[in-house]
Amino acid sequence: MAAARLSRPRSATAAVPAAGGTRQRLRAAPAQAAASGNGSTARIVDAVTTAIVERRLMPGTKLAEQPIAAMFGVSRTVVRQALNQLSRDRLVQLEPGRGAFVATPSVDEARQVFEVRAMLETALVRRLCASVGEAQLAVLRAHLRAEREAVARTDVPGRTRLLADFHVLLAQLLGNAVLADLLTDLLRRSSLISLMYQSAHSAEHSQAEHEGIVDALGRRDARAAVRLMTAHLHSVEHNLRLHPRLPDLAAALQPAAA
Repeated sequence: MAAARLSRPRSATAAVPAAGGTRQRLRAAPAQAAASGNGSTARIVDAVTTAIVERRLMPGTKLAEQPIAAMFGVSRTVVRQALNQLSRDRLVQLEPGRGAFVATPSVDEARQVFEVRAMLETALVRRLCASVGEAQLAVLRAHLRAEREAVARTDVPGRTRLLADFHVLLAQLLGNAVLADLLTDLLRRSSLISLMYQSAHSAEHSQAEHEGIVDALGRRDARAAVRLMTAHLHSVEHNLRLHPRLPDLAAALQPAAA
């Protein structure tokens, strides 16, 4: 942008800035830099979030500022801003003197996330049953086709994102942007929880449960939709290893066999 301005011919009168023009340009420069920094911050936030949702970035992974800065061609200050935002979103933990790490949700947090999801999503499908139209059902069925295709071709990142997006799509079809944002945040945290506690809930199982929920919505059967959503979320939570087996101390301290 600066080179383009310098290359343009300027008239004799234009060579003398109008009163206040220099001050306006000086004020504009920091604003433009801030906008550029905000864009880079958003790119880093989106990249880390996507990697978490698609299960490519594991809980406890160190997020070193310098490599990330080099990867995105930005300063460490911009990276720090992105990590601070991710920390506010509960996706990153900042530890004084150690740096930033992908969050490691506790068992209590995992249970609380699914408790909140159950409250919100059962109310969501009940409301949606009362208002869902054929056009909205067509959108849901198209999404289910995409889920099935991703599961069939073992597209792990794609199916993971699609299975999570299903829940947000329900809120979007209800027309509630606030609820959609809340569910987006909860689904990101659910992705971390599934990674942390090695969910045994298969993608095929989740996809089949989504099919049942949409069938109930198509029948406008609110009772069935609520029951199926409750069972789906309970099944996902139940298959998390929230009660890991404690190792036997004697076995753990026994020297390995030669």
